[in-house]
Amino acid sequence: MSSEKASGLQESSMGSSQALQPADDDNVKSCWVCFATEADDRLAAWVQPCKCIGTTKWVHQSCLQRWVDEKQRGNITRKVLCPQCKAEYIVVFPSMGAFVALLDAMEEITHKICPFIAGGVLLGSIYWIAITYGAVTVMQVVGHREGLEMMESADPLVLLVLLPTIPVTLISAKMYNWEDSVLLFLRKYCAKIPALAYILPFGNVEGDRGAVVTGPTNNQNQNSNSHLSPTRIFCSALLLPTISTIIGKIFFRSIQNNLHRTILGGLTYITIKGALKIYHKQMLYIRHSSRKILDYTESNLKLYRSATTTTADAMSSTRDDSEQVV
Repeated sequence: MSSEKASGLQESSMGSSQALQPADDDNVKSCWVCFATEADDRLAAWVQPCKCIGTTKWVHQSCLQRWVDEKQRGNITRKVLCPQCKAEYIVVFPSMGAFVALLDAMEEITHKICPFIAGGVLLGSIYWIAITYGAVTVMQVVGHREGLEMMESADPLVLLVLLPTIPVTLISAKMYNWEDSVLLFLRKYCAKIPALAYILPFGNVEGDRGAVVTGPTNNQNQNSNSHLSPTRIFCSALLLPTISTIIGKIFFRSIQNNLHRTILGGLTYITIKGALKIYHKQMLYIRHSSRKILDYTESNLKLYRSATTTTADAMSSTRDDSEQVV
């Protein structure tokens, strides 16, 4: 069976001259799917489903049904067009009674509302996970017994509103990089302080080179949120209460209040982590701004190739040692 009506036109070479054929040829029925004529099977049912003329206007009812099934691919509501004249086939289904029509309507409604039900279940699951995380965070930060007493004495409606905001607040706060603002301030106002240069090196950057490097760096810092990994933001934000509690118990044991101890632990963790990030970003800035392009000479080529070969050999030896250990 041909998938397109155009395949039948290749052998017949009719083209646009079909309208000029004699009237007798129009009455000759030839199926453009199986190429059989009326003389081959006089009992077959014929149909003229589209606006085509000539020998391509006739087709077996059974052949056309199979061709339509191939085009619909199981979706009986999909519209099917004639591949040549682009007329839509008129497909009529027999009436199966009111009960079958009711079942069809129920199937259609179910098909339409299932995506909304699935989305509601997903959002509900996320909401209850957020509530659970908020409750666990309260007990972890304030203390298990104190947290339970606080939530038991509170209004349940208030808890249903406030507890889910805890993970949302943590993630939103994590998306702001305060380290970039501090680093820009230090580069702008504190680069000339000698005492600070021992703690945070600023490097010797030439004027033109510094302008070139600082411009993209500022743009990158302003748009740094778009380059952050979503998984890193998510994990760092949700692990912050746990890390703060652990650091508070290790370094601030003398403080009896669990909330104060956890806050001090969190501030200590954020400060140390921020200082390390500022130092790392500043060193990357100095490395990037201090790079040079060497002359293309034999000595530089030998030096570069020797360094590259040494690095490759070191990586190869490390890989071989790891394979031997395995």
